[in-house]
Amino acid sequence: MKVDLTTNIGSLKFKNPVLTASGTFGYGLLMNEIFEISELGGIITKSITLSKREGNPVPRIAETACGILNSIGLENKGIDNFFSEILPEIRKLKTNIIASIAGETEHEYGSLAERLDKYVNAFEVNISCPNVKKGGMSFGQDLTSTKRVVKKVREKTSLPLIVKLTPNVTKVEDFGKMSEDNGANAISLVNTYKGLSIDVKRRKSKLGGFTGGLSGPAIKPLALYAVWKIARNVNIPVIGCGGISDFTDAIEFFMAGASLIEVGSATFRDPDASLSILEGIRNFLETEGIKNIKEIIGVIDEN
Repeated sequence: MKVDLTTNIGSLKFKNPVLTASGTFGYGLLMNEIFEISELGGIITKSITLSKREGNPVPRIAETACGILNSIGLENKGIDNFFSEILPEIRKLKTNIIASIAGETEHEYGSLAERLDKYVNAFEVNISCPNVKKGGMSFGQDLTSTKRVVKKVREKTSLPLIVKLTPNVTKVEDFGKMSEDNGANAISLVNTYKGLSIDVKRRKSKLGGFTGGLSGPAIKPLALYAVWKIARNVNIPVIGCGGISDFTDAIEFFMAGASLIEVGSATFRDPDASLSILEGIRNFLETEGIKNIKEIIGVIDEN
């Protein structure tokens, strides 16, 4: 039985619903030496900023029970380097390229969208990184700021626009609705939960940036709830991420209401985890006699 895994965000078609999460896959070039990443529905780049960012002090990673705390700080070489060194190579990949963009002001977000508009397939607007002092999560924790950023990016591009939300708010559904009302074509969540890990002998944080963002299996139930909540409050596709380690995790996110999923921290343990998850999804649907993945999206309810 042939299973239909295709889905859409706006006018953009995805051959399957498995994407790679920003910040966990680089720009895909090194991973392409391990497996054929063009088999995935798309890749989301490491977040791109206008200027080069050095990132946070080391150490930047701390393991926790069933998770990872990271405090990278959006380190990247800036948009000029992306155009000269990265873009020519990733455009050879036969899958959707989604550019994650981040800025310190709404105008920076707009400038990034304007410059990248003709070179990528879609944007993921990162207003949820907890590891930067300016911009990042601060935009995603204030409804007015969320509105300004999404509106500014929408003014600069007609490409599909995905807004990545932070779970570090009281009512995440309000931010999803605000994003939809101002031009978003999809919502992705969750980004990491803000956390702290302490070295008891040194009496200091284990991270150079003091706090970090928690990802991995530990956050899956929380992420799943956030996706379920958002999916019932917006009329645009939801992309689920947070602790997806195998295909059963992915199926749970689809049933909660996600139309696509992003694989993140699992890639650190198993570089081709996203491909294995894709194969697992296909096998599950075939075994269950489900011809189209849309049949299971959002099937669960409280009753």
